Amino acid sequence: MLVTYAEAAHWPIDARRLDLVEEFRRKPRGPHGEELQKLLHRMRWAGDFETGGGRYVLVVKTPGKEWLLGRLPRERGKPIEVMGNRLFTSIAEGEWEVFKLRWEALTGTVLPEHLREALA
Repeated sequence: MLVTYAEAAHWPIDARRLDLVEEFRRKPRGPHGEELQKLLHRMRWAGDFETGGGRYVLVVKTPGKEWLLGRLPRERGKPIEVMGNRLFTSIAEGEWEVFKLRWEALTGTVLPEHLREALA
C-alpha cells in the first residue's frame, strides 16, 4: 500500500544507506519498508530538480511492453525529453534505472559497481 508522508519530501538521504538501495533492487515493485517508502517519496517529489535538471521518468512506448527513459522539463507544459536509445522491456528494469539516476543526482555519489548492474 502506498503511504504518503508529508515530511518525506524533505527527508534527508544518507548516501551510506546502501541497504535501502539493495532493498529496492531486490523488489523494485514493492512492497517496501517504511524508510524505503520515505526515500522513494523524496526521490519522486524532490527529484533531480534540486540538482538543476528535470526528474528522470519512464515514458510508455508500448503499453505493458516497452518503456523509454525520459526527463521532465523544468517548466510545466514543455515536452518531456525522451531518450530513445534507453529502451526497457521490463518495468522493473526501467524503474531500477530511474532509481539509480535519481540516487546519484540527489546524493552526488555513484553506486558501487555491484549495485549498478542490471536486474537479474
